[in-house]
Amino acid sequence: MSAPIDWPDRFQKQSISCQNPLLKHYYQSGIPSSVTPLSEIEFLAIDFETTGLDPQRDDIISIGLVPFTLNRIRCREARHWLLKPDVPLKSASVIIHQITHADLDSAPDLTRILQPLLEALSGRVAVVHYQAIERPFLDQALKKRLGEGIHFPLVDTLGLEARIHRRKPMSLWSQILGKKPASVRLADSRARYNLPFYTPHHALTDALATAELLMAQVADRYTPDTPIAELWE
Repeated sequence: MSAPIDWPDRFQKQSISCQNPLLKHYYQSGIPSSVTPLSEIEFLAIDFETTGLDPQRDDIISIGLVPFTLNRIRCREARHWLLKPDVPLKSASVIIHQITHADLDSAPDLTRILQPLLEALSGRVAVVHYQAIERPFLDQALKKRLGEGIHFPLVDTLGLEARIHRRKPMSLWSQILGKKPASVRLADSRARYNLPFYTPHHALTDALATAELLMAQVADRYTPDTPIAELWE
């Protein structure tokens, strides 16, 4: 297992090496230390809708942001953007997220909303459901547009569920009986905590759903004094 990243140190080094002024300012804003208790963390739930699942070939078409703490979700500060991708929409993805070419005709490029996006993220710990989407997609999108990517810590609510429900591989007997591993999809994970069902695949709604899920997960098996290092990656 690789050593955990020293995120404050990473931010300090990136603030010196990066060239883009918006990214430089973002890194200069810093990040909480690994020993900071969860009760003191400012979180930002993030969700993207994309043209596909490959950050090398696909692009972001919608971003939802919801800032929150363990005690409060700041709905008035939530943000949602539709974005024009640099690759064509795929019919399969349109079926999922229901965002069409007409919806994106007048949408801005990601660079047009980069400043408010980074301002929202500054000093906060990102929260996502499935870490293989938001961080790599944003990193790759900025590399395409700015020539340099972005690094930031995040808490993956899917990963937190998997720690509990997929700790051990299923036994051969369970497989013979046709049992399936516990689902760690967003809606199924929320259902385990008696959270309400939200229609999926809208970036803002999914970001809110992710924020609520993390609050439930922490209340269920962590404490407000738990250091953020136990959750982020």
